[in-house]
Amino acid sequence: MSARNRLLASVADLAEMEVARLGGADIVDLKQPAFGALGAWGADALTAAVTLWSAWGDTRPMLSATAGDQPMVPAILREAATGIARTGVPMVKVGIFDSPRAADCIDALAPLAATTRLVAVLFADQSPDFGLIPLLGRCGFAGVMLDTADKRLGRLTLHLDALTLSQFVGEARRHGLLTGLAGSLQVDDIAPLAAIGADYLGFRGALCRGGRTGALDPARLLQVRTRLATTPEGEARD
Repeated sequence: MSARNRLLASVADLAEMEVARLGGADIVDLKQPAFGALGAWGADALTAAVTLWSAWGDTRPMLSATAGDQPMVPAILREAATGIARTGVPMVKVGIFDSPRAADCIDALAPLAATTRLVAVLFADQSPDFGLIPLLGRCGFAGVMLDTADKRLGRLTLHLDALTLSQFVGEARRHGLLTGLAGSLQVDDIAPLAAIGADYLGFRGALCRGGRTGALDPARLLQVRTRLATTPEGEARD
């Protein structure tokens, strides 16, 4: 893997997909910010996005899509994630919200994880259970991210300190999972978070005019991409 810090850019439509690609995003993440922390695109829009992504050719960034803010009911979460995967999106992000049924939901997704790259999203503002990480590895998930569920409560770093974030990244790596950190991140979060060494840092609001529900701004994307490219990383990646 590259030694530079890598960027996940969340986009709300096909035009923003192109902006993210041209701006150097490593993962173009399909998400509707107006519909919640992990608001999902509709099926027709996802199909169009996969067609566009496929046309980009061999040098294209990775494409991911969120499965929506689903209740922690195994059958419902499995069906939502399966529906996203059916459109051809190669990486599907599923929210694992604070719930006594979180482990049951992860187990229910294991069959899909055998054919689709699944990334679990835990939430820093909901006392995330890092004890779920070994289960994610056993169930075949490709990765795990930390995000925030309620954007009104502030950015990731207000909820978890650097030591806790480092423990999260280390535990995920021990179980063979890609790692990502997101949650209302700003440009000045890049240096301290890069030192932690997650595989990706995820952005939406910092890339937009008018906050996370505004339009993706190429100038803001360039600022984030440049800061990522010029900030030394933490632990080396294999």
